[in-house]
Amino acid sequence: MNTTSQRMLRLPEVRDITGVSRSSIYKWMDEGKFPLPRKLSERAIAWDSREIAEWVDSRPVHEEY
Repeated sequence: MNTTSQRMLRLPEVRDITGVSRSSIYKWMDEGKFPLPRKLSERAIAWDSREIAEWVDSRPVHEEY
């Protein structure tokens, strides 16, 4: 596994990076439109920072600005 620039992000940081609410993240995960988290322990999950960066980069650019 390549760990270059990889971090595990907890939900508050994912929300800050994406600007997306918790409910939207979980809805989109259910729909297959958002990266799935990894299980860290019995009660903790986190997202791969590279997958979140790829998701952000895949979003369309708003061209009116």
